[in-house]
Amino acid sequence: MTDIKDIVRSKYGEAARQARAGQRANCGCSSSCCDSITSNLYEGDQTSVLPVEAVLASLGCGNPTALAELKPGEVVLDLGSGGGIDVLLSARRVGPTGKAYGLDMTDEMLALARENQTKSGLTNVEFLRGEIERIPLPDNSVDVVISNCVINLSADKDQVLAEAFRVLKPGGRFAVSDVVIRGDDVPKELRRSMELWVGCVAGALAEDSYRDKLANAGFDGVDVEPTRIYRAEDARQFLTGSGFESDEMVEQIDGRFMSAFVRAIKPAVTRSCCATTCCGN
Repeated sequence: MTDIKDIVRSKYGEAARQARAGQRANCGCSSSCCDSITSNLYEGDQTSVLPVEAVLASLGCGNPTALAELKPGEVVLDLGSGGGIDVLLSARRVGPTGKAYGLDMTDEMLALARENQTKSGLTNVEFLRGEIERIPLPDNSVDVVISNCVINLSADKDQVLAEAFRVLKPGGRFAVSDVVIRGDDVPKELRRSMELWVGCVAGALAEDSYRDKLANAGFDGVDVEPTRIYRAEDARQFLTGSGFESDEMVEQIDGRFMSAFVRAIKPAVTRSCCATTCCGN
């Protein structure tokens, strides 16, 4: 687990340095990998109001701020906030009576995100240093947990989901974009590639597993909505240079990966004996 975190921290630190230098950040594999997963996620009217460095540092696979139906006055937490693009967009949506937190473990990304906050002029934003497996916020403190292609990078997803459940208020919403496997698991060789793990592929959960883990964490209303399905030509792009780009391997994973919007709700009432017919019996 530590090895994965060290590699992720190193790769995303380099991505922050690229963005600060005016270059588009790289997701840890080939540039075409990033194009097939991270391109065309935001509308121009969204990115035009943000610092260019926040846009260049974006390495997500979706746009959770557009799909989470954020409301004025809400408190939002972005797990793995990177250069801050989704935090800044969330802060605009929840307005001055709300707040947007960003959590990241990479010092270079945190520094870049705070610079982007200053440039944006937004004051209802706070960036926190920490790991998504140990969120430095109190129980029942946020209305919405978002994330953008980060949970798949964790080697302890059960702990991440348990922590998301803990910090959400009763009735709070889990609304993340992530890479998800369609159907059964992928070849074991692919799982062993750290390069592809950092590139948001090898760490992905199968859809049924994602649903089960959310339910086991206590969530209700679990839904997985595909937003982009990766075909053979996309697979060949993100496998380029990995040693797994053979025709046989590409055929095995054609259509097996997708970007998805994953929703769930923390029950408004804590489950207990008295929620059942046992009370009074």
